[in-house]
Amino acid sequence: MKRFIHAFVSALIIIITVGFNNAYAAQEQTQVDKNLVKVAATNDNFQTLVMAIRAADLTGTLEGKGPFTLLAPTDEAFEMLPEGTLAELLKPENKEKLQKLITYHLLPSAISSSAASQLKQPETVEGHPLTIENTDDGIRINGAKVIEADIPATNGVIHVIDKVLIPPAE
Repeated sequence: MKRFIHAFVSALIIIITVGFNNAYAAQEQTQVDKNLVKVAATNDNFQTLVMAIRAADLTGTLEGKGPFTLLAPTDEAFEMLPEGTLAELLKPENKEKLQKLITYHLLPSAISSSAASQLKQPETVEGHPLTIENTDDGIRINGAKVIEADIPATNGVIHVIDKVLIPPAE
């Protein structure tokens, strides 16, 4: 009986160890795959943003090495645009305008919210600077409120904002 119990406990330890190692490997693989686009795509609040990233043909960039800071407008923020604006931007002939809009929401390094609050006018990938202000109700970027900060991705960080940022006209 002792042999049976000993064999049973040994087998159980092996099963638990193998299962733990497989679970750990799966978790590690999941972490490796969570780039900016995949993090955004798994969040129900960013479906419009992900659609715009794909339409602008920027998926490869935002899945790339980075690091980047993505200022991510929520679906609700996109709904606040004037009627027809998003539909117009999503047309293939307006791809360059959409790219400009998306890259205006992108900083060329991973900047935490605490570091961002120290910056005044970081330049975007689009080429124009943003204005960052520390207010009583939190950080504002070009007037948009940061409503959730520091969502990690393997190639950067996401800060959720409540408005779509419009790049300056040239």
